[in-house]
Amino acid sequence: MEKLKSLFRKKEEPTVEEAEKEPTVEVAEKKPEVAVEEKKPKVPVAERKKEITISPITRLEGHGKICIFLDDEGNVKDAYFQVVELRGFERFCIGRPVEEIPRIVPRICGVCPWAHHMASTKANDAVFNAEPTDAAKKLREMAYNAHMMHSHQLHFYALGAPDFVPGPKADPAERNVVGLIGKVGVELGLEVIKHRGYAQRIQEIVGGKATHPVCGLPGGMSKALSAEEQAEIEEKAKKLLDFSKNTLEIFDDVVLKNKDYVDIITGDVYYHKTYYMGLVDKNNKVNFYEGDLRVVDPNGNEFVKFVPKDYLDHISEAVLPWSYLKFPYLKAVGWKGLVDGPESGIYRVAPLARLNAADGMATDAAQEAYEKMYDVLGGKPVHNTLAFHWARLIENLYAAERCLELIQDPEITSKDVRGELGEPGEGVGVVEAPRGTLIHHYWADEDGIAKKLNIIVATGHNHGAMCMSVKKAAQNLIKDWQVDQGLLNMVEMAFRAYDPCLACATHTLPGQMPLEVSIYDEKGDLYQKLKR
Repeated sequence: MEKLKSLFRKKEEPTVEEAEKEPTVEVAEKKPEVAVEEKKPKVPVAERKKEITISPITRLEGHGKICIFLDDEGNVKDAYFQVVELRGFERFCIGRPVEEIPRIVPRICGVCPWAHHMASTKANDAVFNAEPTDAAKKLREMAYNAHMMHSHQLHFYALGAPDFVPGPKADPAERNVVGLIGKVGVELGLEVIKHRGYAQRIQEIVGGKATHPVCGLPGGMSKALSAEEQAEIEEKAKKLLDFSKNTLEIFDDVVLKNKDYVDIITGDVYYHKTYYMGLVDKNNKVNFYEGDLRVVDPNGNEFVKFVPKDYLDHISEAVLPWSYLKFPYLKAVGWKGLVDGPESGIYRVAPLARLNAADGMATDAAQEAYEKMYDVLGGKPVHNTLAFHWARLIENLYAAERCLELIQDPEITSKDVRGELGEPGEGVGVVEAPRGTLIHHYWADEDGIAKKLNIIVATGHNHGAMCMSVKKAAQNLIKDWQVDQGLLNMVEMAFRAYDPCLACATHTLPGQMPLEVSIYDEKGDLYQKLKR
């Protein structure tokens, strides 16, 4: 592991300090502002209207659009994060046997197919009033934790880290996974690929396929685990646990020991006080597969806790004319628009939200990392959006510990992996996807044919918060008509921290994301168009 850490350090930027002590951050009552560069001369009127093309495609899945409106002074008056895709899976699953849906919905997204498969399988359990056996539950959860590692490692190393290693204002040609490897070395890149391969292999053994699993059945699993498969998974889980610990140390070295990055994380640019929601076990600890949904308010106090099947009693969705993606909110608080604070019903999901909503982690090393994050950032709850990156790595560690814990359970190889089925009806299945709470709700007729579906994905839950984050970042960063690629990327960092998947959220078909940013002045005239 020391060799792996040295691979990462050997090509670091000079700004990364090799501090010997644990990093500490002083969080003032008023959050520090990000350092602003020396004010530049105003852009001449004749030069204010121009088109800028930015390439390559940003680190995000799906189609998105940002419209920023400037006032007469060239400052941001308003900004919109628009999702311009049309949702489809809820419609073309109607008329199909409900038991087929777990094999259809993984195609919603190639990044998190296990999340949709597991939520759909659990919805099938409920539709057929079938209780999975203990062995089936353990097998599902074990493989699902492998999926969480597979996804979290992808986001940190390929999507999030390029903002911190090459730097948030680096040239776009360098601010990507290739540029990251150029900074840290090919050997570390190979280590990342290898360990993601271990997680993928675990999913393949249990799921039947490496990407789109076919193992989940109403009431259980399609096959049991052999002793040989158990041994292979255990070996890989141990290596993944070591790699997860090492990844947190890399985050310490590269991000937390760099004052500029700490100032960005703890500053006001990416700060919102919201409610938070996530699955918790009976001890209010984080669990990805099963539990109750717990919501805490902006002060960290429990607001409500409910069983997943009752989600419609607590969550509603607003519809705005400029986006195909809806805006979920807490019914008990109400829809107040795109504002934060205790009077707004907007809440957040995903790693930081899960940690805020829980009382801790259910495994030892992850609990230690959990406590350290809150000590460094000033206590619970943490409202700094960029802390989602840190929380994601703590979850990655928990997933490794939990995966190893389950694969070492003697019952994991039991042949009893299928429960009895009842008559079909209505059912809800909920898991914590890498990107946050995922809800699948199915209604079936007496023959088990789907009559209606409702799917609320993590990016949907976070939609309102992402819009607020983009607007606040733009308002803090774009001043006096000054717009450049570095500032644009820092606006993008506002939603990239959520690890959004717009293909999941709206179930699009094309599979690409030509981000377009249109900036208008107060009179409605186009000032700049930034297009990927």
